[in-house]
Amino acid sequence: MIRDIHHQIDIDAPPAAVWAQLTGTAAYRDWNPFVRQLSGELSEGSRLAVEIAPPGGRPMTFKPTVQTVDTERELRWLGHLGLPGIFDGEHSFRLEPMANGGTRFTQAERFRGVLVRLFGGTIEKTRLGFKEMNQALKQRAEAAVSDKTSS
Repeated sequence: MIRDIHHQIDIDAPPAAVWAQLTGTAAYRDWNPFVRQLSGELSEGSRLAVEIAPPGGRPMTFKPTVQTVDTERELRWLGHLGLPGIFDGEHSFRLEPMANGGTRFTQAERFRGVLVRLFGGTIEKTRLGFKEMNQALKQRAEAAVSDKTSS
């Protein structure tokens, strides 16, 4: 079974500013309500340790492998619950430059595996977590750009 979820938001900041906040993972605890901690090198093939806290759900930690790092465009990783094919999640963050100088930011995940149907509630909470994180990222990136222009 396959299930896709996503949340998209327009951010009034250039992709470079959004990317800087997204990849500044040491500060996640200060602002990110969904991905509370992310450690490891953001490079293709690297293994990360990611702690998420879905709204209304229990925090969980998993260790995905980075699939794609395309600066200011895409960050993607793949994680597994147990063995591959049981419950896999391919998570992506995509940044698209907009004509007005801003960024269209999309956070998405494709879940695959024999247990996907059993995790429907968790998947919906995860989608809500995407929304919370995207809104917080928008506020943080826009504030960072505003701080630079007012200095």
